[in-house]
Amino acid sequence: MIHRFHRRQFIQYGSICMGSSLLAACTNSNQPANSSSQLDKVSFGTNWYAQAEHGGFYQAIATGIYQQHGLDVTIKMGGPQIPSGTQLLVGGAVDFFMGYGIDAINAIAQGIPKITVAAIFQKDPQCLISHPNTAKTLADLKGKPIYVSAAANVTYWPFLKLKYGFSDDQKRPYNFNPAPFLADKTSTQQGYITSEPYAIEKQGGIKPTVFLLADYGYSTYATTIETKKELVEKNPDLVQRFVDASIKGWYSYLENPQPGNQLIKKDNPEMTDDQLTYGIQKLKECGIITSGTAEQQGIGAMSEERWKALYDSMVNAGVYQPNVNYKNAFTLQFVNKGVDYYKKS
Repeated sequence: MIHRFHRRQFIQYGSICMGSSLLAACTNSNQPANSSSQLDKVSFGTNWYAQAEHGGFYQAIATGIYQQHGLDVTIKMGGPQIPSGTQLLVGGAVDFFMGYGIDAINAIAQGIPKITVAAIFQKDPQCLISHPNTAKTLADLKGKPIYVSAAANVTYWPFLKLKYGFSDDQKRPYNFNPAPFLADKTSTQQGYITSEPYAIEKQGGIKPTVFLLADYGYSTYATTIETKKELVEKNPDLVQRFVDASIKGWYSYLENPQPGNQLIKKDNPEMTDDQLTYGIQKLKECGIITSGTAEQQGIGAMSEERWKALYDSMVNAGVYQPNVNYKNAFTLQFVNKGVDYYKKS
């Protein structure tokens, strides 16, 4: 579980381990016998080691969905390396990258020419984890010590300060190890609802109280699909095919994850079946993927209203300036086709 805790340190920056193993869509024997030379080669960078949170993309490889859409997709597995995912995307090292909403708007503020074309996670899995019977609501954590990463300062921490009155003197440096949290029963720590609570139960023998920040108004999209604006303008057909195939991969993964899980474990041998099962369970149970507009418009759905609400909330929290053209961070051109569109053969 060491890798699982280090994961949070880098996920908000989307760095890729360029030396990691690669999985290409044309390697599966169950796929159609099309020549890879007839397919468009596409690379997709993930934000960490292979896991259930990436399952739909691996599923689209394992089941031949990418190939059926004329794509030869290579997944470049993420990891704790430099440069950042944005640098790799803009520099041409990958064609698509796994991002998140707050960073997309921040890129516009910095003049970085990338754009979000789909949002796989309607809810960010970011959560706060406390000891049993120490807090009933998120507001109860005000004034108590909380272990948070540096990345929290430009993501969810300003939101918590504004909405719940949290203060900076509550913060403790999070070193991506549960030991300090387990030792101090008055403390709270950050995590992903699909991962850290499971590890804490295993290591600490306790069932912690978990607060999913998305259920308390933290509205950013997560596990988005980003690409360069240039690609959207010059080859929208390629973008559409990649988005469609990825979304169909997620529907397939949620129905029967075994093909994707086999490739996940091949790419990340430290991943266990129990962890994969837990991750998938939480993705479903918490509505991470199929809640909100995605219930009708399909996985990957986005809305202008949701982006505006995110932008306004982060302006109020002091993260963004009020003059950023947040609409340049996304396009609805490739999503919102409806559930039937993605589930048809």
